[in-house]
Amino acid sequence: MVITAKGQVTIPQRIREAAGLLPNTEVEFELDGDEVRLHKVRDAEGRGRKLVAFLAGRATSGLSTEQIMAHTRGEP
Repeated sequence: MVITAKGQVTIPQRIREAAGLLPNTEVEFELDGDEVRLHKVRDAEGRGRKLVAFLAGRATSGLSTEQIMAHTRGEP
């Protein structure tokens, strides 16, 4: 296996499948002496939490929570 000029390498399919490395899986690298280890990111600030934090407070309806709830219930 060869590292490209951009520093990229292809992880063999059998290893990706065994490790559960799906497309868009966040990974991190760890250097341990002369070995490099690849780990899936499992911290509390994962992709889902980052997305929720990014979107939090972005609604622009100008309605209160009570008004939104009444609207979803079909109340006038």
